[in-house]
Amino acid sequence: MYNAMEWTAGILMVIALTIYALFYFTHGRYLQGKVVKADPSRSTPAYRLYDGVDYVPANKYVLYGHHFASIAGAGPIVGPAIALGWGWAPAVLWVWLGNVFVGAVHDYLSLMASVRYDGKSIGWIAGKLMSKRAFYVFNSYIWFALVLVIAAFGYIISVLFVATPGAGVAAMLLLLFALIIGYTMYKTPLGFKGATVLAWIFIIIAVYLGVLSQLNNWFSLTFDQWIIVLWIYIIIAASIPVWILLQPRDYTNAYILWASLVIGGGALIWLAITGRGVLSWPAYTLFSPNIIGGQPSPFWPTIPLVIACGALSGFHSLVGSGTSSKQLANELHGLAVGYAGMLTEGSLSTMVIGSMAAYGTNALADAIYKASTNKVVVKVAEALNVIQIDSYDKAFELASRLAANPDIFGKLYAGLANALKWSVIPRSYAYAANNAFGLDLTVMTIFATLWITGFALTSLDTATRLGRYAWQELMEPLKKTSESLYKFLANKWVASAILATLGILLAYSKQFLILWPALAGMNQLLSSLALMTVSLWVIKVQKASGLGRGLVVSPTIFIWVTVTAALLWYLAVVVPATYSTGVAAGDPTKIVTAIIVGTITTIGVILNILLFIEWILNLKKPISK
Repeated sequence: MYNAMEWTAGILMVIALTIYALFYFTHGRYLQGKVVKADPSRSTPAYRLYDGVDYVPANKYVLYGHHFASIAGAGPIVGPAIALGWGWAPAVLWVWLGNVFVGAVHDYLSLMASVRYDGKSIGWIAGKLMSKRAFYVFNSYIWFALVLVIAAFGYIISVLFVATPGAGVAAMLLLLFALIIGYTMYKTPLGFKGATVLAWIFIIIAVYLGVLSQLNNWFSLTFDQWIIVLWIYIIIAASIPVWILLQPRDYTNAYILWASLVIGGGALIWLAITGRGVLSWPAYTLFSPNIIGGQPSPFWPTIPLVIACGALSGFHSLVGSGTSSKQLANELHGLAVGYAGMLTEGSLSTMVIGSMAAYGTNALADAIYKASTNKVVVKVAEALNVIQIDSYDKAFELASRLAANPDIFGKLYAGLANALKWSVIPRSYAYAANNAFGLDLTVMTIFATLWITGFALTSLDTATRLGRYAWQELMEPLKKTSESLYKFLANKWVASAILATLGILLAYSKQFLILWPALAGMNQLLSSLALMTVSLWVIKVQKASGLGRGLVVSPTIFIWVTVTAALLWYLAVVVPATYSTGVAAGDPTKIVTAIIVGTITTIGVILNILLFIEWILNLKKPISK
């Protein structure tokens, strides 16, 4: 057995970057040349179907920014943070292996298949390559999954804005600034270069005003108020043309994330060079620590329910085939947008795991001291014989004892971090940057919260827009029976509002450790369903070789089996336990959440099995006309 004390966060970053570079220039280039057969001379939908609203050719780097910011969200940050309950070694291994063998394949092929089908959704492509029934089943599955995306991301954004009000101020300012950037980019002679300069200026202004606001207590909202703000925002953002807000805001956010990766990743590597940043949290705790809904959660098959987007994500296929495919200007740009986008997300997850495993003890101590009367904090203190948290030293002692005992860490960590509103994530990042470069802790905490919530906001409104697309496609049969009803239900504002309202109401329940695994499970299973679809495209349309087929079919089957088993476990263990706890405590919120989430997950599993059967039946059939 190796000694965890020999490992540093910087070593994890170097290993990750090495693996990703190797796979991009070998595995990725093979998929581009031999499977997709990308052709730079082939006109893309962004040009052929240009409409100035959804189909708009984008600069390669602008599109990478939009795509990366949209797929990143809170998933590759919060998921790996929760998965530390198993220890940092299992978490980071799942991230790396999931990225290169499943996630990057899924993301790149979903994007390029959509490009070849006029920017149509992955659900539409499923209908084309399988059957009309598959189209409706797939789009229904997508819609229900996106309800959970909005619920989980809406919750995490709100709690982090409450914990760090300055980040909320900066995020809202960046939304307003994005309108100016978009106008500059598309409606003035300054164009892309001028908009880029403005983006950097506005980022600096937003962060500066956010720091001032927090230091002077200028502005703050409650959780309930933030939930309402988010509800209004995502309906508007999902319904207006992409060039007004979506593209410029995502492009600006991408610079923030790149800066966060450079600062955070650079800090971890510099700390390793200077002999610091040692991983003090357990490398491994238990096979079944208490993570999902407070229940003992076996690493296999439940790891996909926790890590989520950090390793792979079906949501990425919705972004790739929903917004990115309609903006790709050149087929050769697809590898950088789709494949590299997933690998960049893996780098982000590695940075989160490294910074928390190295500096999580300090971050926990800060949060514990500020929330010393929290019921969960008190229970953890009692379990570790630190009865009263009356000083920072006691808080640090509690956090240190927790880190030093892997078994107890596995049982108590997830519940404690959730009770502390996951403030341990931005605080760990801030401590790493402070320890490496001497950067101010308060400023870096606000900056970290900003990039976490900024990308969650991006996924939040992108999910609403994608849900609007799926809903509108599902409503199409009404054209023949009731055109007036179709026009009402398919109206972009109505379609956006229906999805946003259901998702935000679930976020309002505050049952995050129930919502997150349900979202992640539906999301991961969606990746398998998307892989089924693109595998048919690879086999039947692209006529790929045996190796090309194997690179797609193998991860499809592995992920389908793993996530289906995990969701069945979730329905058998977590949902009944949550319902029973709610009944025993007389808590209607838990009861209703268990019923709604259990129902959505059950529907998802049924639809998933139907699609798997469709896939098997269609592997040897000719493509339906």
